[in-house]
Amino acid sequence: MKGNFWITYVILVIAQMILYIYCRFTPYIILSLLPVMILCLPTSIGSFAAQLIAFGTGLVVDYFAEGVIGINAAALLPVALIRRPLISLMFGSEPFERQEGISIRKYGFAKVSLAMLIAIVLFLIIYILLDCAGTRPAWFIFLALACSTAASYVMSLLIVNQLTYDDRR
Repeated sequence: MKGNFWITYVILVIAQMILYIYCRFTPYIILSLLPVMILCLPTSIGSFAAQLIAFGTGLVVDYFAEGVIGINAAALLPVALIRRPLISLMFGSEPFERQEGISIRKYGFAKVSLAMLIAIVLFLIIYILLDCAGTRPAWFIFLALACSTAASYVMSLLIVNQLTYDDRR
């Protein structure tokens, strides 16, 4: 694992806060790096610790950027809960045995992209449903989910290798 993982993680949390504060151009697009950040936590971290990290990260982002306390925290908890099973399903037990991250270089673009999309969609479904709280029509929810998934996926592609193990030795 890179020695600067936690520094990178904190910088990305700050970047996420800046995105929430300054990049709200439309209610249809929610740019979120948080699900991929949780997915890319070191594999030596268990599910309970990942859930604590996800909850803490979500609360920090909610408090300093979002204004509605608990939305990001509630949406990140399921991502942290399925992180280990998702990694096992997509990449096998190798990342846990070697205690390395899931890099595009090692596991391929398709597998990493699918894992990221699952994490992003799970996060966004919960986030959008909590944010709308029954006040928006179904077409808005589906449109926001589609647009937000596409935007968050593209942004996450840019950072996924910054958080994962570099196997070039």
